[in-house]
Amino acid sequence: MAVVAFVAPYLLETTGRFVEAAARLPGVELALVTCEPPENVSPRLRQQLAGHWRIEDGLDAGQIVGAVRGLSGQLGPVRRLIGVLEQLQVQLAQAREHLGIDGMNATTAYNFRDKAQMKSVWRAAGVPCARHRLADSAEAAYGFAAEVGFPIVVKPPAGAGAKSTFRLDDADGLRVWLSTAPPTPDNTAMMEEFLTGEEGSFDSVLVNGALVWHSISNYIPTPLEVLRNPWIQWLVLFPRHIDGPEYDGVRAVVPDALRALGLRTGFTHLEWFRRPDGSVAISEVAVRPPGAQISSMLNFAHDFDLYSAWAQLQVYGSFDPPTRKWAVGTAFLRGQGSGRISGVHGLADVQREIGPLVVDVGLPQPGRLSSGAYEGDGFVTVRHAETPVVTAALRQLINGVRVELE
Repeated sequence: MAVVAFVAPYLLETTGRFVEAAARLPGVELALVTCEPPENVSPRLRQQLAGHWRIEDGLDAGQIVGAVRGLSGQLGPVRRLIGVLEQLQVQLAQAREHLGIDGMNATTAYNFRDKAQMKSVWRAAGVPCARHRLADSAEAAYGFAAEVGFPIVVKPPAGAGAKSTFRLDDADGLRVWLSTAPPTPDNTAMMEEFLTGEEGSFDSVLVNGALVWHSISNYIPTPLEVLRNPWIQWLVLFPRHIDGPEYDGVRAVVPDALRALGLRTGFTHLEWFRRPDGSVAISEVAVRPPGAQISSMLNFAHDFDLYSAWAQLQVYGSFDPPTRKWAVGTAFLRGQGSGRISGVHGLADVQREIGPLVVDVGLPQPGRLSSGAYEGDGFVTVRHAETPVVTAALRQLINGVRVELE
């Protein structure tokens, strides 16, 4: 039996699925490193664990090293050290190097985590991506604006998805930002050239440097556009067929982008743009499975268990590529404006028309404060063998369902 330590600072629902999948792997004794006390671990999961070690700070590499040493004393040498959170990958890699455990190294993890470093590596390798600058002062910000022009995207260097990301449209917007939250050497800001065109994700698996599987999605519209317009409902579409020439440009650049960052084996979630002239640029990538319901959509599109597949990849370095069987789409139900959710209207009518296509639902809960995020306050996922059927169902959802706020 191989002892595997899974670091999960807090057992959120999705994280728990990955932990349970790792615990089910044959030949594995799984130990959990967490900030949660033992009584917070579900009885079902506790029965599957070989060990539990509580730490105060789940993002502290030194505490992770101490936990692994403690578990090794109880269970025998820890052979794998894994975790699913994006903000944890550098610390896990540092702990592996300190303890001599195989897995992704700290240099590669840092390349994925720090967006400025990521784009510097890509530009040096000739991978097409947006021009960027890590601004540490107002002067640096003004200089970048003068170089690339507007619009400009501003984001945290170690952000995730579109969180804390916004667009500056002109010099007035730049001045307002600099007057309220200017970058400093201790609080830098990632500034990027604004890319226009189509956007989507490219989820993939590398094994020993070879791309063995991938999935492509389309974002309708881009997450940043959704954030800027509170009335827009976000859609994510998984076309049934992704082998056509419309995705040749994306497929051509992604393997080089991943290998340039140093990845040999892992699961990645990448954001791509296709400009109006047809050229492709990479936005950013994370060395983790996707969020925003996309993990569930991958399961529905391929009829497989992403959680178990990820665990197998992390522990054994192997992956069984699934076949795309369905077109899948998710409409994210978003309240108009701000306030608390007071009701959801039109769902019954839409349900009568597309009910057989619905495979997953998370309804907005009346009384809750609207999130204001591009993922909305709820979602409906639909599936069919034909992509046009899924696309039409998504349009019915965003046109027929309204989340009321008060």
